[in-house]
Amino acid sequence: MIEIKHLKTLQALKQTGSLAAAAAHLHQTQSALSHQFSDIEQRLGFRLFVRKSQPLRFTRQGEVLLQLADSVLPQVHQALQACQAPEQTTLRIAIECHSCIQWMTPALNSFREQWPQVAVEFISGVTFDPQPALQQGKLDLVLTSDILPKSGLHYTPLFDFEVRLIVAVDHPLATKPTILPEDLSEETLLIYPVQRQRIDIWRHFLQPSGISPSLKTVDNTLLLIQMVSANMGIAALPHWVVENVERQKLVVTRTLDNGLWSRLYAATREGENRQPVLDAFITHAQQHARQLPFVRDASGALVTA
Repeated sequence: MIEIKHLKTLQALKQTGSLAAAAAHLHQTQSALSHQFSDIEQRLGFRLFVRKSQPLRFTRQGEVLLQLADSVLPQVHQALQACQAPEQTTLRIAIECHSCIQWMTPALNSFREQWPQVAVEFISGVTFDPQPALQQGKLDLVLTSDILPKSGLHYTPLFDFEVRLIVAVDHPLATKPTILPEDLSEETLLIYPVQRQRIDIWRHFLQPSGISPSLKTVDNTLLLIQMVSANMGIAALPHWVVENVERQKLVVTRTLDNGLWSRLYAATREGENRQPVLDAFITHAQQHARQLPFVRDASGALVTA
C-alpha cells in the first residue's frame, strides 16, 4: 500500500531529478533510498521510474502517483497546520443565572487583544440550565456555581465570591450590619426560577436553620433588582451584580451571618479544558476577577465530575 512517506519520496525525486540529489534532500544515503524504491515497487508490482535515464524519466504509473502526491500532500500539510493551530474561530459561552458581564468586561477586552481572531458569543436561552447544552456540544464553556456529578464535564475554579443580601435603602434590614437567618422569616425572597437546592442562600443559610420565607421567582436580573429597590422583596446575589446600583444608593447590600461564600467555575467538556483558547479565557477571567470587591482566590484542586 502506498503511504504518505512514499509520496513525499517520489515528489522529492521529481523535484531533484536524481537519486543522489533526492537522497541528499531527504537526508538519506543514496543506497538507502534506492532500496526504499525497490521495496515500494516490489509491493506495488510495477516500476515507478526508469533507472539511469537522463534526464530522469518516470513510468506511466509513476506519473499517476506523482499527480496523487501533488494533490494529496498539500491537503495533508493544511490539515496538520489546522490541527496544530491553537485558535478556534468562535468561543460559545453561557452564564448561569446571575449576570457576569460587569466583571467580565475587562477580562473580555484583554482576551480579545490576545486572540483577535476568536469571536466570543454569549448564548441566551439556556441561562438557568446551560450545562446540558455544554454536554451536547452546543457550548464551549459555561460559568456556573453548580457541579453536576458524573457529567463528563471539567470544572476549573475561577474565584470565590460572597453572596450578599440585597434590600431597599429604606428596608428595616438595611440598618443591620449582619443578617441572621431568622431575620428573613417574614420576608419575600426573590429568586431565579431554579430548584431551591441550587440557591446558595436557601441551601447553606436558611434551610440549616429551618427558616422558610416566602419565595417569588423572577427570571430577569434587572427586574429582580428593580423589585428589591421598590421594596417588593429581598434577594441574595453576588456583589458585582448590584455594585453600580448600590453606588447609586438604590439598594443596600449586607453580610449574611459570618459571610456566605460560593465558588464560580468554568465548566468545559472533559478533555477539552486545556485547549489554548479556553485556557486563555479562563486565565484572563481569573486575573481580572481578583480586582472585584467581596471576591477571593479559589482554593483547592480542580474538579472533574
